[in-house]
Amino acid sequence: MRADGTVPGRISRVEGTVRIVGAGLLGASIGHALMRAGVDVALADTSRSQLRLAVDYGAGRAAAPGDAPALVVVCVPPDVVADVVEAELRAHPDAVVTDVASVKLQPLRELRERGVDLTRYIGSHPMAGRERGGAISARSDIFVGRPWVICRDGETSARDLALVESLALDLGAVPIEMTPEEHDRSVALVSHVPQVVASLLAARFVPAAAESLELAGQGVRDTTRIAHSAPELWVQILDANAAPVVEVLDALAADLAELSQALRRTDAPGSRRAIAEAIRRGNVGVERLPGKHGQRRHFVSFVVMIDDTAGQLGRLFGDLGELGVNVEDFRLEHSPGAPLGLAEIAVERSILETCVEGLEARGWRIASTDDD
Repeated sequence: MRADGTVPGRISRVEGTVRIVGAGLLGASIGHALMRAGVDVALADTSRSQLRLAVDYGAGRAAAPGDAPALVVVCVPPDVVADVVEAELRAHPDAVVTDVASVKLQPLRELRERGVDLTRYIGSHPMAGRERGGAISARSDIFVGRPWVICRDGETSARDLALVESLALDLGAVPIEMTPEEHDRSVALVSHVPQVVASLLAARFVPAAAESLELAGQGVRDTTRIAHSAPELWVQILDANAAPVVEVLDALAADLAELSQALRRTDAPGSRRAIAEAIRRGNVGVERLPGKHGQRRHFVSFVVMIDDTAGQLGRLFGDLGELGVNVEDFRLEHSPGAPLGLAEIAVERSILETCVEGLEARGWRIASTDDD
């Protein structure tokens, strides 16, 4: 590491100083990744405590009055994005300004209504994050392999667009161009509504008996994982993207009402079919989600029982490596009240039988396979 905190040996596509306004989770994570690539990162935040924490953790240096950044990345809450973008455009007339807000259309409309010159502004949004925020939770790798939406318009110069794309590529993300309207409709479906659904489902646990919650397995934990998010932030996000979110919620509410009606009278003609079709449509929808390397491929899974002792997981992966198995996906679930774990491993269907037989020969207990 150099004296300025940067790491030699990695070449960045972004040249010059990058100013990051907002040293929370995303801002500090961007700072960490750019610092590792040898970029001069200048951090600014209205919270002195947050700024000092991000600097102490190595996300960059504190911004100085004489800085002349080539790129400004605005990482602030949605309700102040337009204010900060406007201020940064005026303060740094030679810099390209982007932001990472999860809603793109509302701040753009606000800036246009104010008559701000948006020639050097390019809205963007990395589809990455964590359940917990703040500089202390920041990581340089949270953008790796994740989409980074870039919203250009007719006034965007090729040079400025290339700079924002270079930022995404430096962080290991995959740049994707969308209009602000396309972006907001898309995130309503794949991000904002899932947050609402997870939160509403998790809220049903509040009045539930403790005995009921003791039965919770990995399925309910997967479904409600994102329910831990900050209410203050999500009030802003949902308010800024209300119309597309309402459209999806209304459609989901209609589906729920139809399913509830079928369950009220399961002996009525067509009820069982309606229930089956609801589950089947879910199967089809899940299969449309891009998987490993963006491929929509369906893998098969098997479950291995693992003793809850040190070294067992390492031994399992070592045996899989000796068998020449490429693990496509992995999930570990702990069995409540029992000293063991259940490792669900996804592989290509063509090697399932060989893989299971090889592990059993090495003493592993197979709990189930997709072919059972």
